[in-house]
Amino acid sequence: MKKLVLLTFAVFLAALVQAQNIKEVVFTTEPEIECQNCVKKIKDNLRFEKGVKAIDPDLNTKLVTIQYDSEKTNPENLIKAFAKIKYKATVVEPDKKDKEDKKDKR
Repeated sequence: MKKLVLLTFAVFLAALVQAQNIKEVVFTTEPEIECQNCVKKIKDNLRFEKGVKAIDPDLNTKLVTIQYDSEKTNPENLIKAFAKIKYKATVVEPDKKDKEDKKDKR
């Protein structure tokens, strides 16, 4: 029974430590994402980049949100990954994303 409790605690602790490394970054792209083919191209290619956990291209806001493991990659590497598929990506400052979100809700 003690082993089971210790194992459960160890798994929980490992998950907690790993979760602290997950960060999120938002990009604009040139060309802008305009259709489902753009979304598919971005998702299909960037998902193979080391450390990428989730990719969310939004056709309404023209923004791409990526969750990544900060111990395995960073925004600069993600920008290089976009360049491989002929997109110029630029990090969106948090206040600009908030303005875009508010504009869409109107």
